[in-house]
Amino acid sequence: MDIVIRAARPAEYAELGEITAQAYLGDGHLDLNDNDDYLNTLRDVAGRSARAEVLVAEQDGRVLGGVTFAAPGSPLADIAGPDEAEFRMLAVAGAGRGRGVGEALVRACLERARAIEGVTAMVLSTQPGMAGAQRLYARLGFVRTPERDWEPIEGLKLLTYRLKL
Repeated sequence: MDIVIRAARPAEYAELGEITAQAYLGDGHLDLNDNDDYLNTLRDVAGRSARAEVLVAEQDGRVLGGVTFAAPGSPLADIAGPDEAEFRMLAVAGAGRGRGVGEALVRACLERARAIEGVTAMVLSTQPGMAGAQRLYARLGFVRTPERDWEPIEGLKLLTYRLKL
């Protein structure tokens, strides 16, 4: 399968925002209504792209997923230290699941991190229920870092992972 990973285009922001929101909602990772702040954040690809690099996975002209890559110093880096890159909001549409789309997006983030001088690791946060994503991270060599687990809002514990580059 030829999956192309590239920067998201403004004309795709709404579509990618909806893919991201639906991935979180459909998989039960959000128990919120449409007016929730985080759901709006997931849909705000334009806002993310102004502060970080938003990538899409495309096949045959169809957007199948996306991820936000936060280089060191990005305001979207939640847990990254000065020598770490971070990715966030990895989401794959139903049509792209089980086809290597998520892995291709993570690998693209790793390539970007390795290309930045001084970056020694990639970090990420994930919800405890995101078992499929956690299997992917482990397969790619990410290691759990429980000492960095955190709660962005009360009651929402996030697990953290790190990959030394």
